[in-house]
Amino acid sequence: MKENVASATVFTLLLFLNTCLLNGQLPPGKPEIFKCRSPNKETFTCWWKPGTDGGLPTNYSLTYHREGETLMHECPDYITGGPNSCHFGKQYTSMWRTYIMMVNATNQMGSSFSDELYVDVTYIVQPDPPLELAVEVKQPEDRKPYLWIKWSPPTLIDLKTGWFTLLYEIRLKPEKAAEWEIHFAGQQTEFKILSLHPGQKYLVQVRCKPDHGYWSAWSPATFIQIPSGDPLMLGASHYKNLKSYSPRKISSQGRLAVFTKATLTTVQ
Repeated sequence: MKENVASATVFTLLLFLNTCLLNGQLPPGKPEIFKCRSPNKETFTCWWKPGTDGGLPTNYSLTYHREGETLMHECPDYITGGPNSCHFGKQYTSMWRTYIMMVNATNQMGSSFSDELYVDVTYIVQPDPPLELAVEVKQPEDRKPYLWIKWSPPTLIDLKTGWFTLLYEIRLKPEKAAEWEIHFAGQQTEFKILSLHPGQKYLVQVRCKPDHGYWSAWSPATFIQIPSGDPLMLGASHYKNLKSYSPRKISSQGRLAVFTKATLTTVQ
């Protein structure tokens, strides 16, 4: 009797599986965690790419544990980071601790798991772009005119405690030009440019990076019209006392043009 029941069960299961296969229904494909980012060392988010869904509704869950621990935890927030993401708020974020995480995809036909990803928040910091970019042409009575640029740090970053240090870069170009001129601004939030073509409309952007981490995206472009007249002084200088800088141009073809004292050298 038991053998008949077992045989009937196996037959039913095989029939079910065969029907699903004929209908193109399969277990889900393997997901992949492809990016983790922290904007401020206090929170972070990880995103994954789903695999194939096997033709069935598929559910995803992210589980993790910290190195040295055995207790597994599920993602605390699937909403804040958008679709296919897991967000870790302040109460779940620890610096200098390695998180080991994995995504599980499950549908009616089975499950699949991503590879484990090891994440240390210290090394995934990418701030938001700087804010409040302001650009103005200054024309002192006793000096040549110059372009004055000012901005504010991203709001999510606390620079007052010294916990975070930001460096800045500025890029600008005439509206129809293919090349950007890049200037490194150090930790300053003010800068002046002395090398511009009169009568041109310029695009200006700024970005930032922490002392350990990645450059932010560029801020939205700000436009400024340079008045017609005598050319502005050649060269560039910081608004404050930054002793060294290295202006350069980046072409859309990927060639790097480096200014020396009297020549323009193109690096292939």
